[in-house]
Amino acid sequence: MTIAITGATGQLGRLALAAVQARAPEAAIVALTRNPAADLGVPVRAFDYTKAETLAPALAGIKTLVLISSNDFNDRAGQHRAVIDAAKAAGVGRIIYTSILKGDASPMLLAADHIATEAYLKTSGLAVTLLRNGWYTENYTGSLAGSVAHGALIGASGEGRIASAARADYAEAIAVAALDEAHAGKTYELAGDLPHSMADFAAEVSRQVGRDIPFNNLPKDVYAGILTGFGLPEGFATILADSDDHASRGALFDESRTLSRLIGHPTTPIAVSIKAALA
Repeated sequence: MTIAITGATGQLGRLALAAVQARAPEAAIVALTRNPAADLGVPVRAFDYTKAETLAPALAGIKTLVLISSNDFNDRAGQHRAVIDAAKAAGVGRIIYTSILKGDASPMLLAADHIATEAYLKTSGLAVTLLRNGWYTENYTGSLAGSVAHGALIGASGEGRIASAARADYAEAIAVAALDEAHAGKTYELAGDLPHSMADFAAEVSRQVGRDIPFNNLPKDVYAGILTGFGLPEGFATILADSDDHASRGALFDESRTLSRLIGHPTTPIAVSIKAALA
C-alpha cells in the first residue's frame, strides 16, 4: 500500500509524514508538494492544487491519499475538487481529508470550504476517512512572543471553551488513519482532551513568564480591524475574527476525547505547548 501526503512541506504535512514513518518505518510513502526539490527522505512528486491537469499523473500508483486542506483561500473548495477528481482518475482507493471540527454543523465562515469538500467526497464514489480537526494550539502559540511583549493576549472568544490540541497530535491521527484500512468510511471529531478558555490560556502563560499577561476580549469587528492592522489580508482577518466569535458560543468545544483514543495517548496539554513556544 502506497500512501501519499499532500502539502508535505507544510506544517501539518511534515509532521504527518514523520508520524507515518515513526509508526511504520517500512511503509511506502510519497510526498506531494509544490516544491519537488524538497529533501523529505521519501520520494517527492510535484503537486500543485491549482494545476488540475498535472494532478492525476502525480497520483499514479497511490492507494491511500491524505488530502490536507489547502491554505490558499482563493477557491479552496475548487482546489479540493480538482484533487478528488484526479484521485478518481488515477485509481486511488481512499482519501483521508483533514476537515473541521463539527463539519457541516459548524457555523464558522472557515467551515464553508470544508463543508463543500465533504459533500463532494460523498458523491465521489471513493472510500473516505474524515478527520474533523479542531483548533491547533499553535494558532495561539505562534504569536505568543508578540503577545507577551505587548503584555496581553487578544481575541473575541469570550469565555468560550476551546478544545485545542498540538498540531503533532493531529498529525498522529493522520498516520493512524492512513495505515489502517479499517478507518475507511469513518468520520472522527478530533480535539484536545482538556478544553480551555482563552483566560485559562492567558493564566498559564502568566504562570510561565512570571507576570500577568491577561486575555483582553474584544468585539469581533474590533478584533478583525486589529488583525488587519497587523498586516493580515482583510478577508483572512474576518475569517479569524468570525472563528473566535463562534468559539465564544461553543464552535470549538469538544469533550469526546476521540483524538486521544485514536492516537493511543493523551493530547498535548496547553502548558507543554506554551513552554515550547516560550523557550
